[in-house]
Amino acid sequence: MTPREKFEQREKRYLSPYAVKSAETGGRVTKEELCDLRTEFQRDRDRIIHSKAFRRLKHKTQVFLSPEGDHYRTRLTHTLEVAQIARTVSRALDLNEDLTEAIALGHDLGHTPFGHAGERTLDHLCPEGFRHNEQSLRVVNVLERKGGLNLTQEVRDGILCHTGDKLPQTLEGKVVRFADKIAYINHDIDDAVRGGVMKAEDIPKQYSDILGKTHSERINSLISSIIRASEDKPDIIMEDEVFEAMMGLRRYMFENVYLNDYAKEEEKKSFNVLSSLFEMYIQNPGLIPQGVRDISCSEDNMIVVRDHIAGMTDRYALSLYEKYFIPRSWRG
Repeated sequence: MTPREKFEQREKRYLSPYAVKSAETGGRVTKEELCDLRTEFQRDRDRIIHSKAFRRLKHKTQVFLSPEGDHYRTRLTHTLEVAQIARTVSRALDLNEDLTEAIALGHDLGHTPFGHAGERTLDHLCPEGFRHNEQSLRVVNVLERKGGLNLTQEVRDGILCHTGDKLPQTLEGKVVRFADKIAYINHDIDDAVRGGVMKAEDIPKQYSDILGKTHSERINSLISSIIRASEDKPDIIMEDEVFEAMMGLRRYMFENVYLNDYAKEEEKKSFNVLSSLFEMYIQNPGLIPQGVRDISCSEDNMIVVRDHIAGMTDRYALSLYEKYFIPRSWRG
């Protein structure tokens, strides 16, 4: 019996009847030989971790643009925190932890530079709009290595549906959808306090009394609520009081951190950078590297430009802006 077959047997024996078993996956777009060592979802996780798009997340903004200091979250550390929270919930509910982890690690692969400010910029510039979850799916389907990563149907569904109106088909995908909110609400509070944007005691008492007053207390309260409410149920839910407190805290963060005057001013700058690059590439498609054009697999220059800019890191976008739009001193 191979290691993969042993894993599959354990899943059938120990996982919840509502969990997705690796041996029962909906499969890949292109059929492949099974791996002797890893289950299908373990292979997906590994493909995501080894992808270039995953590595680029370390230089993409989470909330604070170009922060000074080593302790602010990036899109990569956000992704790792989502994966940790999601694995904890899945393990407690006897769901498929490997599937959950793969979805979590891949959910933001298509995110733009400059965080949600960059996403709003591309959404404004692209005629068909832009949504990072759809771009994340495009990354794993098309843009990451020739022919895409060929992930399983369940992982692709979880990546696409981690946000937006459409819910994931699997409980593991629903866990990641909750974990994403839990992670960013709480680590953004931590970063906002570190950056002097707010104080921990500024959080309204109506939320802190329910969720807790510290980072770890809030995360523990939210995770525990999901586990209590979802145990032995064919759905992933949260207790009403805790859910309302979480969403209230989220609204508070939007009003006082994400959309405050400082954030709006910085967003204007990122809009200028990305919109300038966007228009430059639309008018001068020859400036787009041929490698980008090849992996985009599209004759539509608008799509190629969108793929190119969405894949940039913050510092790469800034370096291009400086190269093309900032005058340099003459060196005779």
